[in-house]
Amino acid sequence: MAPISGWEDRFNLPKLQKNNFHETGHAKNVASFLRLIVYCKDLGTVYNPANGTLKIESLEVAYQNALQKVNEVQHQKNIFSTNINNRRRAFEDLKPYATKIINAFAASGVNKQALEEAKSVNKKIQGVLLKKTDQSCEASQQSYEQKLEHLEALIAILIQNPLYSPNEEELRVTSLQSKLADLKSHNLSLFESAKAYSKALTERNQILYEPETGLISISKKVKQYIKSIFGANSEQYHQLVSIEFKVRKASN
Repeated sequence: MAPISGWEDRFNLPKLQKNNFHETGHAKNVASFLRLIVYCKDLGTVYNPANGTLKIESLEVAYQNALQKVNEVQHQKNIFSTNINNRRRAFEDLKPYATKIINAFAASGVNKQALEEAKSVNKKIQGVLLKKTDQSCEASQQSYEQKLEHLEALIAILIQNPLYSPNEEELRVTSLQSKLADLKSHNLSLFESAKAYSKALTERNQILYEPETGLISISKKVKQYIKSIFGANSEQYHQLVSIEFKVRKASN
């Protein structure tokens, strides 16, 4: 699996901290569509479009579908954000924990080569640059997947050296293996929630902004229909035009 970093680019997600078209923008479009429906209902029998997608019943179905998708995006975003924080907290003690392991490994009496191998792996866990001239993310080896790989490598070294048999529970290989499993679980949860969030965004954007069938497109057709009945200078048309919809940019 490729390193899980750059979530926004990887899953086409908006920035959690900075989003030009905030989630409220999509919700406002849905709320505006409800106002449009109420206005059309108030026209009574005068509102009688031949186009089935513009009939009140169809508009109400479109509204409910859009509302559900907007709510689902917020739900999945909350899960994604929670999993980001959960993973961060789960990994917080990894560096000091790995250092404890190295100290215990050194005290166990293992040979110099094994100790150097373990120290080398620990440097990668700590994020020590392999080359001081290279300040890239790859050089610091700090992606979460890489941390997991390095932890697995450290465990393998410990297993290969039977002299390492500490009495302290937290320093034992079994405890380290449990820690690894927990970290993998948090990483997987975040990966799955990112996919679910991305899917919810795609479905919401389709139902709101699809060029022919989206909510924005339908609202334009309703306005065109009202314009055809009452005329461009009519009070009815101007009232309907005052109900604004914002078209999102592709990156939002």
